[in-house]
Amino acid sequence: MSSAKAPRTRDIGIRYPGLKPPETVCNDKKCPWHGSVRVRGTLLVGKVVKAKMQRTVVVEREYVVWIPKYMRYERRRSKIHAHNPPCINAKEGDIVLIGETRPLAKSVAFVVLGVLKRAGEG
Repeated sequence: MSSAKAPRTRDIGIRYPGLKPPETVCNDKKCPWHGSVRVRGTLLVGKVVKAKMQRTVVVEREYVVWIPKYMRYERRRSKIHAHNPPCINAKEGDIVLIGETRPLAKSVAFVVLGVLKRAGEG
């Protein structure tokens, strides 16, 4: 009978394929798993293109838009700033799931919920 305790995480109420709570524990109050930030609204999947700020990453997402005049689709991209908790620690090239929260900073209203695919993995 080994009693290996799992790290204490909150149930953030999001069921997404490949999303698991982080193994490490952090004391970041803006972390959805260990802090007091609630996730509500939009969920987006994107690629981390910049991770040079402190606890913030830039996530780029691609989407298509129908152009009726030419009856074709157009690919567009948008960059979103998201808070990166230390327990998740997403790096450049990672595919991440981000969720909308209250505004955390002037340009940050999303938080990284988990890494779906690490950079360099097959």
